[in-house]
Amino acid sequence: MTRLARLAGLALLSLAAALPARAESLADTMVAAYRHSALIEQNRAVLRAADEDVAASVATLRPVVEWVARHSAQRSEGGDTIRSTSMSIGASLTLYDFGRSQLAIDGAKEQVLATRQALVGVEQDILLAATQAYFGIREALEQVALQQNSVEVLGRTRQAAQDRFDVGEITVTDVALADAQLAATRAALAAANGQLEIAREAYLAITGRQAGTLSAPPPLPSLPPAIDEARMIAQRSHPAILQSQRQAAAAEISVAAAAAERNPTLSGTASIGIDRAPRTAIGGDYDNRNTASVGLELSQTLYSGGRLSAAHRRAMAQRDQARASLLNTSRQINQAVGEAWANIDVARAQITALDEQVDAAQQAYEGVREEALLGARTTLDVLDAEQSLLEARADRISAQSNLQLAHYQLLSAMGLLTVENLNLGIPTYDPSQYYKAVRSAPYTSKQGESLDRVLRAIGRN
Repeated sequence: MTRLARLAGLALLSLAAALPARAESLADTMVAAYRHSALIEQNRAVLRAADEDVAASVATLRPVVEWVARHSAQRSEGGDTIRSTSMSIGASLTLYDFGRSQLAIDGAKEQVLATRQALVGVEQDILLAATQAYFGIREALEQVALQQNSVEVLGRTRQAAQDRFDVGEITVTDVALADAQLAATRAALAAANGQLEIAREAYLAITGRQAGTLSAPPPLPSLPPAIDEARMIAQRSHPAILQSQRQAAAAEISVAAAAAERNPTLSGTASIGIDRAPRTAIGGDYDNRNTASVGLELSQTLYSGGRLSAAHRRAMAQRDQARASLLNTSRQINQAVGEAWANIDVARAQITALDEQVDAAQQAYEGVREEALLGARTTLDVLDAEQSLLEARADRISAQSNLQLAHYQLLSAMGLLTVENLNLGIPTYDPSQYYKAVRSAPYTSKQGESLDRVLRAIGRN
């Protein structure tokens, strides 16, 4: 039975090896990049740190409980050493601060929402880089195949030139021209192979694995009917704009918080303790005395040397900065949408023109070659026609790649190049999960256990 099992296992392995490997699609590349990206992991950690800022702001509204132990020794000239020991536990609580703490909480929440949008922006960048790597390899492979075919064709052209030279139909100059063109094409093939290796390295860096066989690109994504509609979508959904909006809201809250720093603060204190000290001032037996105290304190800064005024002016300047940044980001996104839209139009026009150029260059090459066989054309004419055809085909490959990439660049400019919008069908990171676990500043064991489960779920235990 053991031998049969081994034979069966070997047969399955042989069958698996014989089956063709599944070609990787553009969606596979995007999924691999999303899962591999360390930059996404970095920004998820930044978001969790922002979540903790909310918890820290919430904690300022809660009591602060501290214990204190003291021991002192005092000795006067000619007297005994008097020692005293005390231990106490106290609590202090801000009862009312005219909204300063709540403003801090609101500002921290706005920063959390801004950081979430920054994470979406990083996700878009990673998916766009994966798209560029995918199309980069496909274009490089097509260029290599084109140059290899050209080397083979020019090799036959060179041999034909040599045969005609041997029978005295052409001169050695024609053979030299064929040799030069063949050498130039071999150099172009070497350059194309180099670009392919560079593209493979880019694919490895973004996905964490070597590129295998790539499948044909999917159908081009659907686009809005007009550029104005694309710009409207971008203004509503691009993460950079949404992030700037949240940062502007946080800056507005910071101005109100800076103004509130001038208001009074009402706090309460309570403590209990035990003191061990001599019964009399000159020493003697020691007594243990229990102590307890409660109190209220109302305080307000009347003069701070201009610090509070400076902080208020700084907050207003930062608010103006955030507003200007929002306007600038909005304009940049509009520009990005316009450029991507123009790239699509240009690539389409280029492909139409290049298709015509390739057809004409193909006819010209075939005609020149036939005329050269009849002695009506020189070897240089044939080589020039071959070079024109090669350049037209190479340009068409680049234009087709640019058209496909420009569609995804437009999706990115519109804020739609995300795992969710592309329906990649993989679990995504839930930015609210950690926030919900820490927003109430957990300390009790039940909340702590819940937070531990969240950390394990996101692989950060």
